[in-house]
Amino acid sequence: MDYKLLMNTAILAGEIMLRSGAETYRVEDTINHILRTAHAETVETFVLTTGIFATLDNPDIEAITVIRRVESRGTNLNRIASVNAISRKFCAGEMTLEEAYSCLRQIKGKQYRKMVYNLATICLCAGFAPLFNGGVLEIAGAAIVGAVLALIITIGKKIRIHGFIQDVISSMGIALTAIFLKWHLPQMNMDTVIISSIMPLVPGVAITNAIRDTLQGDYLSGGARILEAFLTAAAVALGVAVAMAATGIFKPGGGLV
Repeated sequence: MDYKLLMNTAILAGEIMLRSGAETYRVEDTINHILRTAHAETVETFVLTTGIFATLDNPDIEAITVIRRVESRGTNLNRIASVNAISRKFCAGEMTLEEAYSCLRQIKGKQYRKMVYNLATICLCAGFAPLFNGGVLEIAGAAIVGAVLALIITIGKKIRIHGFIQDVISSMGIALTAIFLKWHLPQMNMDTVIISSIMPLVPGVAITNAIRDTLQGDYLSGGARILEAFLTAAAVALGVAVAMAATGIFKPGGGLV
């Protein structure tokens, strides 16, 4: 067996999963399952939210240790499902090592085009408005704000703005657009529009994964994910507060005006 290719396959599978928002214990489990097909004497895997460490050792080979840094993370359940399917087929003997590595390399970063993502963002913002007792006016307002949010996210990804700054700018754009609409449509509930529109930025998956990692005993990863979720929430709140303060809607220490 090509142990080096086996290690590269396992690390690639783990990296894709970690970048796509999978829990660290699930990433470790997938890597271990792939490496154990070599029936080696030593298989060790340690995964953090920012990196992967794996070792494969056997008396007839030199120990192979790989460290892979993972800098960017997001949420893409389709990629996680694809890796799981390939891993299961390989471990069951339904796929060769070369085929598994090739299939992993072919997993795309995005499942849909940018236009589809942008339309989904607009529909998501508008869809949350009725859940917060919004009427037709609030739904329309949230859709308009969602379009602005989609534009800001698209530009931010293109010029590769840091995640924290991206969240601040996005939430600021949401608040400024909602305030602008409020000035022209006084009967519109601005709070409902803002709350509905920031929902795509809420780190719900990150919080869920943080809890699951913590319950699995991965306290470092769980704590890191909780901090990451807190920073995202703080960035969203900061952007909205700055926009309101800049337009005079909100005065620090004085509440809404």
